[in-house]
Amino acid sequence: MKWVALRMLTGDRVKFFGLVFGVTFATFLMSQQVSVFVGIVRRSASQIVDVRDASIWVMDPRVRHFDEAPGLPHGALQRVRGVEGVHWAAPFYKGQVLARIESGLPRNVILEAVDDASLVAAPQELIAGDLADLRRPHAVIVDKAGYEYLWPGQPLSLWREFEINDRRAVLVGVCKASPPFVTLPVMYTRFNEALPYVPTKRNLMNYVLADTVPGESSTAVAERITRQTGLLAVTQNRFFWNTINYMLGSTGIPVNFGITIALGFIVGVAVAGQTFYLFTLENLKHFGSLKAMGVNNRRLVAMILLQAMSVGGIGFALGTGLTALFFERTNQITHLAGLFMPWQAVAGVGLAVLAIIALASLLSMRRVLVLEPAVVFRGA
Repeated sequence: MKWVALRMLTGDRVKFFGLVFGVTFATFLMSQQVSVFVGIVRRSASQIVDVRDASIWVMDPRVRHFDEAPGLPHGALQRVRGVEGVHWAAPFYKGQVLARIESGLPRNVILEAVDDASLVAAPQELIAGDLADLRRPHAVIVDKAGYEYLWPGQPLSLWREFEINDRRAVLVGVCKASPPFVTLPVMYTRFNEALPYVPTKRNLMNYVLADTVPGESSTAVAERITRQTGLLAVTQNRFFWNTINYMLGSTGIPVNFGITIALGFIVGVAVAGQTFYLFTLENLKHFGSLKAMGVNNRRLVAMILLQAMSVGGIGFALGTGLTALFFERTNQITHLAGLFMPWQAVAGVGLAVLAIIALASLLSMRRVLVLEPAVVFRGA
């Protein structure tokens, strides 16, 4: 019966390929959009993940996400250092400034200032240069995508001089960094070097990065810091998800991507369901012949499910492969790098394709189950 079912499925090549195309297109559209959605939302907190030194972030209690952080008084650093269980604490600044390169055109860049002594939160992977050079006067490190944005088409070259808010800066390194939510260059410098670069502010430091003594729980120490200092202290993982949840709840990104994903599902149901239904109608005589020969409804339903699962499996494999190829190509473009297809997206889309196939099968099963065997003899 399996062989008969597959022969019926592939007998009309046009309809067979139409079925496979419908499922493939729906799979590609859903998996691509889900993956892009996950990648974009993750970018909103990517710079938090890039800080691998600290397990605790301390900030103003009103902060809702990474890009919204007012300055902290300098005394906050000492108060955090005085909390039991804190091994070390370091200042950190994140904001936007204007850079002016040789062409004279001003560019918005993200500036991150790290602790002068320990270089906590400095980039870990350098493509060119040495991290120790960040201790030089006016030294700045930029991420690879930012370098290509500021000096397009030019080979990597260090010791370039440019200006940040009319102050001299020297490029001493190029690093790897996770793409930020906004496609701006990411620059790193030391905290004291950032003071002239940032427009006059009473409090430059907007985060305190901290780590615990061995054996202490990050969550417990963060709660202790909050209780004793009145500041908001959270673990890195919690701050990551706080930022993600803010983007999900306060922007139109989920709605926009949700509409596209829903359209992919509807297209899959419409194309696969209609084509599979028409395919079943054209084969009613064959199903009637099988019924006349004594094949029961259970076996016929199994044949329809085999046909549907075969189409779904082929279409899902092709659609997933096309999505993987899409991200393989786009990751070769610097500004699009970092987007990928997570396994959760593959699993979720797989369930959606299963639902598409189930709906298409249900439409066809009804006609087969109520079919009278005598229909095969009519019009003979």
